[in-house]
Amino acid sequence: MSKPVKNLIVNAYREQFEGETGGVVICLRGIGANGNNMLRGALAEKQMHVMIVKNSLARRAWVDTPLEPLCGILDGPSALVWGGESVVDIARALVEEAKAHEAVEFRGALMDGQIFAADEVEKLSKFPTREEAQAEALQLVLSPGQNTLAAAMGPGRNVASLVKAIEEKLEKGETIEKAA
Repeated sequence: MSKPVKNLIVNAYREQFEGETGGVVICLRGIGANGNNMLRGALAEKQMHVMIVKNSLARRAWVDTPLEPLCGILDGPSALVWGGESVVDIARALVEEAKAHEAVEFRGALMDGQIFAADEVEKLSKFPTREEAQAEALQLVLSPGQNTLAAAMGPGRNVASLVKAIEEKLEKGETIEKAA
């Protein structure tokens, strides 16, 4: 491949992955054309993209970008999966698809500047997404206040239910007697 062609590919990689901060590197060797199309189609439904990259050119393109840590795991036939809501969503989708396409081999992942090795991608798929983690944290912050409010309102609810029961008895014409 000539140097001008390589430079064109490097520039195309830079444009394609501009603004991307994470993704999962996989190897698609051993997957037939139909399986490859099914995998790409399933990921595309989730707004995820797959691109087979030439390792040396990807390394050149990703220098001084958020994807630079991925350069260390590019070895052999590599494809980058990116897009979706988060890297956790990508990992979840790939782990699910790997069950149907056993030839999918994980090379590693990059999320928030941290590299996950090939054997950690499945663990990554079990992480909460950013939104799920924020919801859990918010629930932890709010739960003491909710418990305090429930404890403060409990006696008032009891009194209100007693008054309502007395009111209903009086409306029916029943008499209210003092308990012994």
